[in-house]
Amino acid sequence: MLKFRWETEFKETEIGEIPKDWEIRKLGELLKSLESGNRPKGGALAHNPNGILSIGGENINWDGSLDLTECLRFDENFYKKLKKGKIEQGDILLVKDGATIGKLAYIKEVPEGKAMVNEHVFLLKSNDLKINSRFLFYFLFSEIGQQQIESSISGSAQGGINKSIQDNILVFYPPLFEQSRIATVLSYFDDLIEVKKRQNEILEKTAMAIFKSWFIDFEPFKDGEFVYNEKLGKEIPKGWKVSPIEKVFHLIKGRKYKVFDDHFEGYSPYLLIETFKTGKIEFWTSEKEPQVDENDVVLVADGESSGKILRYQKGILGSTLLTLKPKSGNFIELKHLIYLTLKFYEDEIMSHRTGSAIPHLDKDFLKSLPILLPPPPILQSFHSLVEPLFQKIILNQKQVMTLRKIRDTLLPLLVFGKLRIEEV
Repeated sequence: MLKFRWETEFKETEIGEIPKDWEIRKLGELLKSLESGNRPKGGALAHNPNGILSIGGENINWDGSLDLTECLRFDENFYKKLKKGKIEQGDILLVKDGATIGKLAYIKEVPEGKAMVNEHVFLLKSNDLKINSRFLFYFLFSEIGQQQIESSISGSAQGGINKSIQDNILVFYPPLFEQSRIATVLSYFDDLIEVKKRQNEILEKTAMAIFKSWFIDFEPFKDGEFVYNEKLGKEIPKGWKVSPIEKVFHLIKGRKYKVFDDHFEGYSPYLLIETFKTGKIEFWTSEKEPQVDENDVVLVADGESSGKILRYQKGILGSTLLTLKPKSGNFIELKHLIYLTLKFYEDEIMSHRTGSAIPHLDKDFLKSLPILLPPPPILQSFHSLVEPLFQKIILNQKQVMTLRKIRDTLLPLLVFGKLRIEEV
């Protein structure tokens, strides 16, 4: 049973007001070590699709979660020879340079049992006799922690964070038993969020398996008549049509709007690539009519992830995104089919990119991409089969947003000692 009380006695420190019985120390005094990783220079130890995960800044989201879908892997012999940079349970990852500088992640379980960081990421290994590693993560993730990390960035252009953070960042904290209580309460919400995310991964994989069975292998239609289709280069069920995307959909690109940090009545979420990764809405715009809803298909138009297929957000598209809108008729049943079709061909779409310095989605390739259109009764049957899966995904997404709001409300109250936990 949870029991809280409001704190009434505080003392002033150089980084703010804390409870009288709390301590304050330099970050370095609370760590066993501060390490960064490396990567092989080529040859036999270079990228190996069956190797050990090497996590970089691009694999860490702003909400503290990991996105390992495009994570590099290196030969296990390279991993074995590493003296530093091997990830262990309880480690904190901090991006130390590049476009994602300052991002944090907590390692509850080491991905795939073995993983490492590259040279752009620090590993913070806590001294368990002095501080609870997950409490330390939440402190660094808090507003005061983020301000100190930001003030530690040095150098020009994108800048960087060096090992001086051990002396520059001050951490305040209660006794270990209370640190553990705070970490337990906050991690309860993060663990629920992870459960919802894993459910969604399974649900989407299930929908994709059904799609492949129906529209790639044609298993439910094996006993029917087939005809050869030149556009697809294979036989398809007789009576099915094949059309390029541009014949069925408009491609509508987002654009820049004036945005706000606060949500005012009537304002719409402003959607960025990061919004789709984390589900967290950072900005709002005065545009009243949402451009897309949760079921609409969105593609990344510009940047390193151009060509990636996104979904499950409602709002106004930022300038690096585009959406597909049907040209005519009632295409409700097509939404899941087009999403799964594009997901199936995602790697191919991402391989057809233009531009050198900044990659861009090849719109001409996308427009010409053929999509298989079954007769309406079959399309309706398929839609009825996968619709409950996608509706559950959307429900989970909304629950994740609610859980995150609760956690974000509790985090500063608990980490700053304003709300004390007496029992868990």
